[in-house]
Amino acid sequence: MQAIKKIGHAVSHWEELSMAEDMLFSGESKNIEYKVIVPDKSEKYMKTVVAFANGRGGKIVFGIDDKTLDIVGMDVDNIYKTMDAITNAISDACEPAIRPDVALQTIKDKTVIVVEILPGAQRPYYIKSLGMVDGTYVRVAGTTRHVEGYMLKELILEGQNRYFDSEICQSMTVSDDEIERLCKSMKETAMRNTWQDSEKSKIKDVTKNVLVSWGVLKEVEGKVYPTNAYALLTGKMPQMPVIQCGVFKGTNRAHFVDRREFEGSILEQMEAAYQYVLEKINMGMMITGMYRQDVYELPTDSIRELIANAVAHRSYLEPGNIQVALFDDRLEVTSPGMLLNNVTISKMMEGYSKPRNPAIARAFAYMKIIEKWGTGIPRLFEACEEYGLPKPELIDFDGDFRVNMYRKVESEPGVNGVTTQATQGTTQATQGTTQAELSEDDKAVLMSIVEDPHITQKEMAAKLDWKIDRVKYYLNKLKKKGIIERVGTSQKGHWKIVVEESEL
Repeated sequence: MQAIKKIGHAVSHWEELSMAEDMLFSGESKNIEYKVIVPDKSEKYMKTVVAFANGRGGKIVFGIDDKTLDIVGMDVDNIYKTMDAITNAISDACEPAIRPDVALQTIKDKTVIVVEILPGAQRPYYIKSLGMVDGTYVRVAGTTRHVEGYMLKELILEGQNRYFDSEICQSMTVSDDEIERLCKSMKETAMRNTWQDSEKSKIKDVTKNVLVSWGVLKEVEGKVYPTNAYALLTGKMPQMPVIQCGVFKGTNRAHFVDRREFEGSILEQMEAAYQYVLEKINMGMMITGMYRQDVYELPTDSIRELIANAVAHRSYLEPGNIQVALFDDRLEVTSPGMLLNNVTISKMMEGYSKPRNPAIARAFAYMKIIEKWGTGIPRLFEACEEYGLPKPELIDFDGDFRVNMYRKVESEPGVNGVTTQATQGTTQATQGTTQAELSEDDKAVLMSIVEDPHITQKEMAAKLDWKIDRVKYYLNKLKKKGIIERVGTSQKGHWKIVVEESEL
């Protein structure tokens, strides 16, 4: 039995190594970059080093052609000298100091150097000779980019374990009467959002000290100051962001049917956006015994939570606005700001949560706007499954985070036999299992390939009016789903659609 267990452990270990190897040599991504040789000027790869340290970490593999993915290997006679040179270059060039893990790996009789950079705790990391402003880089969708101003501020706060919403709002003062009004308003909201009388009795009063403990107010030398969270909760933030809502004809943003912008406090904006969506989506019916019950085509609790999460977790340093867009086939909620470091879509699916704005999150939790941290995404998937809807889509790209909730095919029975009544402007949704899994962006990429299998990523980006990172995201997504494959090299090859046209 012991021998069998040892064999089992050995096989499991081999499988883990094989999987890690496959990931390491499967192509560049957010956390993998290739170099044929070690450049004479270390700055050519030092940007990626600091970008990995500022993000979720990553590996630079020397000895692989980044264009063809051919394993070239390194000069084994001088390989240890090269490893020392890389270690010293990173140590000398970066501020704060970055200590890489430099190792060798042999694949197909060729030896490569793997430089692993772990996520750093002393952000921002930057190239010392360029200074913090010019020398800070981040990783976005598989490419290394110079950091934008708002993102640099976030990195500085993160490195100091501080949060933007808990910082003092410099242009504001606050009186005791204003604080009392906010406390009263928050309790009223909590009571409205609580259905059971037994639970209402447990809701405690909000006080000035409670707001201080949450980070909505800040006490310095005995004096209380409003934070950015207070300014957002009361709608008094200078250059207050808004929520932009719109209805589009079809499945892209070419033709507006209706558009609105909602101002006021973040609570007022959230509620207005939620009511706007309810007005625009279809109403269906469900027959229970002798009674008819009207229901919406999409789960309303999930709509509300999507908008609430966008408000609570967006980056308020980024100047953009939350966008809520309704298309014939989907509801799309986009919030400014990439996912935080150590937060991934797979973790979110499992209920992991790391609040970007903890003061706002605590206030929302008290007011029963956010039920439990981390449960929103799993509940969204459960609700869509109950309604018989396609799985939602979570997208982290181009500095924003987006959730797509897909609408049901016209005249198909939905949750518990619900039939939705289509309103004007709703077009027939995509048919078939494969189609249900494809978003409109997926289809746009596929159509570009159908029209020109030799199209390059740059040409596709220009044709679709997208950023190159967005094109790469969808191409990689379709490759992982086994819908397309690349034949030949990145320069001389072409795209091939693997599934039959009838399945698309």
